Amino acid sequence: MGIYVIRVPDIGEGIAEVELVAWHVALGENVKEDQPVADVMTDKATVEIPCHVHGKVIALGAAVGQMISVGAELIRLEVEGEGNLKEDAAAAPQTVAASAQVESNSDRKESEIIAEKAEKAPEKVVTAPAPAPSRPAPRAAAGTAQPLARKEGERPLASPAVRRRALDMGVDLRLVHGSGPAGKITHADLEAFAAGQGPVLGGNPQYVERHGEEQIPVIGLRRKIAQKMQEAKRRIPHFSYVEEVDVTELEQLRQQLNKIHGATRGKLTLLPFLARAMVLALRQFPQINARYDDDAGVVTRFEAVHLGIAAQTDGGLMVPVLRHAESLDLWASAAGIARVAEGAKTGKLPREELTGSTITLTSLGALGGIVSTPVINHPEVAIVGVNRMVERPMLKNGQVVARQLMNLSSSFDHRVVDGMDAAQFIQAIRALLETPALLFVD
Repeated sequence: MGIYVIRVPDIGEGIAEVELVAWHVALGENVKEDQPVADVMTDKATVEIPCHVHGKVIALGAAVGQMISVGAELIRLEVEGEGNLKEDAAAAPQTVAASAQVESNSDRKESEIIAEKAEKAPEKVVTAPAPAPSRPAPRAAAGTAQPLARKEGERPLASPAVRRRALDMGVDLRLVHGSGPAGKITHADLEAFAAGQGPVLGGNPQYVERHGEEQIPVIGLRRKIAQKMQEAKRRIPHFSYVEEVDVTELEQLRQQLNKIHGATRGKLTLLPFLARAMVLALRQFPQINARYDDDAGVVTRFEAVHLGIAAQTDGGLMVPVLRHAESLDLWASAAGIARVAEGAKTGKLPREELTGSTITLTSLGALGGIVSTPVINHPEVAIVGVNRMVERPMLKNGQVVARQLMNLSSSFDHRVVDGMDAAQFIQAIRALLETPALLFVD
């Protein structure tokens, strides 16, 4: 038998370390060649690490949430034959230390290991305030001495039927906590008390004091999101601009196009129209389709519009990229947006579609609210946010009419984009959306 070590591979792009976000195997488990053993995360994507040989897992190189250097031992296997690690080299100090740490935890749950890690790094965990002293538990079976449920001399509130039943059962109503209006005791309260399952002091359980707390280590994608948002807000002086847009005609056009072409070309949402409006408006304001390298002091403007699409996934917010949005018509844009959004949710997008955006479009759909202040996707200099569309009364030609209205809430990097340019850019988008025929005129 031999020892085979799988090390963290060089994923490219100058990455020196990765975060271990999931194990797919456990100590003592037999694994096969090409079977996934672990997931690691870089700044841009989650990468699945496969097994290279058949073997038995005898050591794991790190716990979930730890950072591992490229080239470090990830997993150690016992294999038939010589393996790739000599017996004398198997005792390398760094490798054995990591393996021993994981082996010592082999019989513990992963959640316990994560909790221990959180205790060692409390600065990364939000700790809730110490709970207030709990009240004495008022629950008890019938016939057991209990504290009064109300003040001395206070008459319990109950119907005659409940009182008669309590008398028959031999229950002192002063000890029963009522869940009805004003603490009124009901038949259910009486039955619960007799069964030793009486409600807690205060009556209705929905008003019970709760003292539970949970510590959740910030790891994996959640950690990357937190780091990126913090970096963006720290480095970029944001300013936001909100404008109302009348999208009545645009919505009528969208519905008509879906009626005519929906079955053959696919359904259109509002996003491809917004993407097209942004592409056209950016031709007038190239300084907004840019990335700012503030370390080098260089702004790079792009002719291509690589549109970031903020997408909510089970793991958190991701921004896949619709590349060359300027070359796509409405249906191609709609298909591209749907594809990258779905790819982000399933984790199946290639790395090149998770990086390189030049401006970002974000929308919460029906949850979009009235106004938002989106955070710029660093190192871009602008993000356009879409709020929900609602029908509201509006004065038009001296008449009050019902119109479909929607706000655009956008943020800009004030180091690169002046307020006037930002306002004119959003006004250009507004003009295109309110006169949708212009979207088809180059």
